[in-house]
Amino acid sequence: MDEPVSQGSGDEMEEPVRGFLEEVNCPEPGIIDRQMIETAYLGEGQKGESGRLHQLEPVVYERIRTMRLEFKNLLRIDHLWMLPNLTKLCLNCNKIEVIEHIEMLTALKELNLSFNYITKIENLETLVNLETLSLFSNRIRRIENLSLKKLVILSIGNNLIDTVDGIERLRFLNSLKVLNLEGNPIAQKPDFPLALYVTAILPKLNYYEYVFIKADTREAAQKRFYRELREIEDKQEREIQALETDAREAAEAERLASSFVEHLDGQQLYDSLWRDDENGRILMLVGAPAHELSEEYAKDVHQLTQSIYKLGLKRFGEREEEIRDFNANLQEGQQELQSLGQSQIEEFLQYKERTFEVLRSKLRELEESEDGSEEYSHLDTLNGQFDDALNEMWQSLMSQELHLHEAVEESTLNFHRKISQLMASFVEQAQVFFLQLRDVCGHFADNMTDIVTQFLSDKLSRQELGSVPKELTMCVDDREEVLKLVEGMRTAHTYRVDEREDRMAKRSKEFIDKMIQQLNNKEVDRHRAKILEINSFMEMMTEALGNLPQELNQE
Repeated sequence: MDEPVSQGSGDEMEEPVRGFLEEVNCPEPGIIDRQMIETAYLGEGQKGESGRLHQLEPVVYERIRTMRLEFKNLLRIDHLWMLPNLTKLCLNCNKIEVIEHIEMLTALKELNLSFNYITKIENLETLVNLETLSLFSNRIRRIENLSLKKLVILSIGNNLIDTVDGIERLRFLNSLKVLNLEGNPIAQKPDFPLALYVTAILPKLNYYEYVFIKADTREAAQKRFYRELREIEDKQEREIQALETDAREAAEAERLASSFVEHLDGQQLYDSLWRDDENGRILMLVGAPAHELSEEYAKDVHQLTQSIYKLGLKRFGEREEEIRDFNANLQEGQQELQSLGQSQIEEFLQYKERTFEVLRSKLRELEESEDGSEEYSHLDTLNGQFDDALNEMWQSLMSQELHLHEAVEESTLNFHRKISQLMASFVEQAQVFFLQLRDVCGHFADNMTDIVTQFLSDKLSRQELGSVPKELTMCVDDREEVLKLVEGMRTAHTYRVDEREDRMAKRSKEFIDKMIQQLNNKEVDRHRAKILEINSFMEMMTEALGNLPQELNQE
């Protein structure tokens, strides 16, 4: 585990960290680049024959799992996007000030950033598999931005943390078992037992400062900080409830968006009909008859939007089932071929070991032979047989891969057709309801014409023109003005309906196009990686054969 650099107040702690790093004989300050990554990988601690073979291997970035870049005098983090499958990253003992450019390392399990100049915990949200995080001996002032659900060990000692604010957020990290805060100003206050505070508010923690927390210690801590613990628990409970509500709402919103019927489960479409509809507002000024008509209008619109909403959810379930079946079949086919190819490679490696053993024997006999012609003949025969076997395996693996690639492309094409048919059927059925919605808009407009005309006629016959709303006075002697208002309302309402229908059709097409494009891109990437893997294996085998004489000489 990391050891503290110094003890003391927050202001006194910065200089020891700097002094520690400056005492190390480091190269010129720099940034992580491709050359540095390759050098570190090729220089990792393998010894003897395995180390020599490791140096000869091509650097395949996707296969690198561990990267150690300590004491490199690094100022910034970069180029780690080249290592998508990295599980352990050591950047301790550098001069890094900002945690950055690591959001793509989603497979990372261990991250060591100890002994740097980092001032803030940030940009770690995407590291969903991180289990160990060391930020020991930096310049961090508060605990924040930690939402790593799988985090087990957190070392953040010897920083400048002088407040307990943020420690309670670690309660949300259900996997956290080990915490180290030693050497921070908050840990050195004589009147505040930080160890007891941490023990009280983090009930799932097992070790603090790498010392096991005993049951009696936890009980005493919870009694000492009873009031603080209750406040934190109440606040956490309210937050959990809010988060659960938000999660449910977000999931439902996503489900509705994927069904293309979002905002159709209530009166949202009806309310949108009246948005910015000045003509409709004026017509509604006639009073009770118009309001009664609008209530019936709202019911009719709601009934039809409910039909669209239910249709969307039903068709969404059918599409999801089709997508699940396609993905399951695709994965099954890929795994089957992967197993077949792996079996072939394992058989070939056994053949290679047998052949190489015979070749080594023949090479030794050649060294001891005076003539050597017979041995040369045997060596040529064995080399030829090995090349033939290697070429035969290459052809087999490539043939399998090409067959799989073509099968995936054909399956994707068939899936595209089927999912498009399902989507087209949904849109066509929904369009029937949208057509009915436009009819409802038209009937409402016609009825509104009659109501407004009757209202004005009554006012005129009773000589009550003074009670006519100001916006409607121009319509008293001019029926055309009434018709203009009604037509303006009808146009506004049908436009909203058309707009919602067009959005559904457009988004359904975009959904299919995006999904198929992602499937095609994923298959292209997989195919290219597999071809590279096969060719790299062939090169390694050919190189191993060519290095046999040199290996014997070194022995």
